Amino acid sequence: MIRVVLADDQHLIRSGLRTILAVEGDIDVVAEAENGRQAAASARAAQADVVLMDVEMPGTDGIEGVRLTRAARPTAKVVMLTMFDLDEHVFGALRAGASGFLLKTATPQEIIQAVRCVHGGGQLFGPTVTHRLIDTYLRRAPATPGTPEALSTLTARELEVFGHLARGASNAEIAEMLYLSETTVKTHVARILAKLGLPDRVHAVVLAYECGWVVPGA
Repeated sequence: MIRVVLADDQHLIRSGLRTILAVEGDIDVVAEAENGRQAAASARAAQADVVLMDVEMPGTDGIEGVRLTRAARPTAKVVMLTMFDLDEHVFGALRAGASGFLLKTATPQEIIQAVRCVHGGGQLFGPTVTHRLIDTYLRRAPATPGTPEALSTLTARELEVFGHLARGASNAEIAEMLYLSETTVKTHVARILAKLGLPDRVHAVVLAYECGWVVPGA
């Protein structure tokens, strides 16, 4: 069962999300919150797996809510809900540790799939956000040349995998390039994320660009 917390200051939106998710046998809405601080507390208390978090809320907004949730319940995945496909707040949410983004105009099926996707360890971007969001974010993010200290913990093979992962290659593509099995690549990726303390692949991409390990357009 996937345990979900709904965080939005509008009761009507929370009610709508609950109605959409309630009919799914593998999803259980365990709590609701009106701001980011409440969301983090609820995620910890209810042992949530996924938090659907509005970006803009009074008091503690969604961006700070992601940080607080990641601290209070590190295993929880946060999907940000936004009205605009390139809302400036989304970039901050990505850096704070959000695992996915959805427009509030998403269909019920897209919302359900989003919950299952991030719970399964995947990265999620709404249909109109997708790669354009990451590309814009990465090109705006100021690069800090050099190799992060955290990368020194990676083995030579893990660094090789990290390089391909950072350029957006799938496990199958990495396996083909390095003559490895997909299972082996999946294991390497899991170890890389654990060593770097990252929630998912997209944050590995962000780290690579931010530190200058990968250069936009290269």
